[in-house]
Amino acid sequence: MEYGRLGKPEPGGSSTRSLASEPKRSKIRILVFLAATLLVASAVSAVLVVVIRNRANSGRAKLKPSQAMSRTCSRTRYPTLCLDSLLEFPGAVTASDKDLVHISVNMTVQKVGRALYSASEISNLDMDSHVRSAYADCLELLEDSVDLLSRSLTTVVPGGSPEGSTEEDVVTWLSAALTNQETCTEGFDELNGDVKSEMSNRLKDLSELVSNSLAIYSTIGGDDDFVGVPIQNRRRRRLLSWEGEKEVEQFPKWLSRRERRLLDIPAASINADVVVSGDGGKGTVKTIAEAIKKAPEHGRRRFIIYVRAGRYEESNLKVGRKKTNIMFIGDGKGKTVISGGKSVQDKLTTFHTASFAATGAGFIARDITFENWAGPSKHQAVALRVGADHAVVYRCNIIGYQDTLYTHSQRQFYRDCDVYGTVDFIFGNAAVVFQNCTIHARKPLPGQKITVTAQNRKDPNQNTGISIHACRLVAEPDLEAARAAFPAYLGRPWKMYSRTVYMLSYLGDHIHPRGWLEWNADFALDTLYYGEYLNYGPGAALGRRVNWPGYRVIKSAAEAGKFTVAQFIYGSSWLPSTGVAFLAGLST
Repeated sequence: MEYGRLGKPEPGGSSTRSLASEPKRSKIRILVFLAATLLVASAVSAVLVVVIRNRANSGRAKLKPSQAMSRTCSRTRYPTLCLDSLLEFPGAVTASDKDLVHISVNMTVQKVGRALYSASEISNLDMDSHVRSAYADCLELLEDSVDLLSRSLTTVVPGGSPEGSTEEDVVTWLSAALTNQETCTEGFDELNGDVKSEMSNRLKDLSELVSNSLAIYSTIGGDDDFVGVPIQNRRRRRLLSWEGEKEVEQFPKWLSRRERRLLDIPAASINADVVVSGDGGKGTVKTIAEAIKKAPEHGRRRFIIYVRAGRYEESNLKVGRKKTNIMFIGDGKGKTVISGGKSVQDKLTTFHTASFAATGAGFIARDITFENWAGPSKHQAVALRVGADHAVVYRCNIIGYQDTLYTHSQRQFYRDCDVYGTVDFIFGNAAVVFQNCTIHARKPLPGQKITVTAQNRKDPNQNTGISIHACRLVAEPDLEAARAAFPAYLGRPWKMYSRTVYMLSYLGDHIHPRGWLEWNADFALDTLYYGEYLNYGPGAALGRRVNWPGYRVIKSAAEAGKFTVAQFIYGSSWLPSTGVAFLAGLST
């Protein structure tokens, strides 16, 4: 019996036109981007060679791993590839353990950049819509990864750390680059043909190289990880103070007056940069796509787009990587509706089906409904996909069936939202916290089981996972009437190191007593991390829960605390500037 992700998970890309309509223009854009990126990497390489040269012996070093290389590569998941790749890099054999950190990142960004250039060379090959969407996904994701790796490199080189970048930023960026590579590969999983073969050859070993860079960087500091739980960076120990400790809904007292107002006052009272009105009479633009085009690239201040009440169904809606610090404000749940109906049945990747997508850092959405109306029979159909770092979704509806909300990568926070779905309807590999949200299970197709989450952490060094904190899990009326036929589960492991926790949340009686569901036989049951902490309600009873090695009833507040806003997504450092209310710790 088939259910879930049609046998295998299938993430992917963004717009259906993609490179099919403008292959030459896209290739030129990629070449310009790569030229700038590789110029930076080359400059850093030159500096590193000078730094390391003083340690070099006279003459050319033999191609034999040094003790530092052997130690460093022993920490990785792919030590042979680590040694072989480092031996190719100038100066690596005479580098110290510390030098090998930035050398590994430098080597990886250059190889990913060359792979992007190589992949762009086949844009004119014949491709049907499904292959084209998977191919376009890869180009977009590779380009994003080059940017993430380049930012990581400029942070880890001696004298780096630009604009206050921190250690947790680098781990986030490397984790996201690894997720990007996995998403690219998965887009071709169920496809065959020349394009898949060509891409496989061009992207060979990239995922493993990024994994090695992440492992080297994550372990060089010597911090231990207990059962996959991240240890809080010592520089992030400052706790928050609150006005009125009993008031969960209040904003932290150290927010500026403007920041408090921005997410709290009526939309019509906000001085927006662009106003969208579907009727074309009152707004400055008619479509959301026009509004996104007006936003500056790499913006440092909040650019506010006010979308008036109405139903907006536009193709290829995406806030791209270069569109940073954009805030969308609607007139309320059910009033401002961004909708779409794409699904994998349209021969698209899951990644490509999103009604709305955002990858630009600092993305905020407030008082909007994101919907995919494709229906349960169309299987994977994403309403909202987010791969933006420091993203906030506040007081929004996210409505779909299978694969409703794709929390793809980086750090995200959802507050006071309603999420609706059936199978794996909160999925992805971001470091994400849901707080004070209501999660609605809907009636699925006959024979399907309901799974709330499908987290896809593939690598034990990734700082990712799903934290559901102080939320409510309820059944919709259509499910309630047929609850006996459709068991619901808290989650199932999409990838080997899947990580999900439920803390201080209400679990309705639609949740099966076992709590969690296998993905495929015993896959990942001893490597996942699934936890429950002081949940309540009829579905929270622990007596009949699964006995997997990776499942745990969390009894320590210190352990549960590592999945809070302050520690899991380091929200104390960036959420205040958004103005959204949040709990930093387990409770007020």
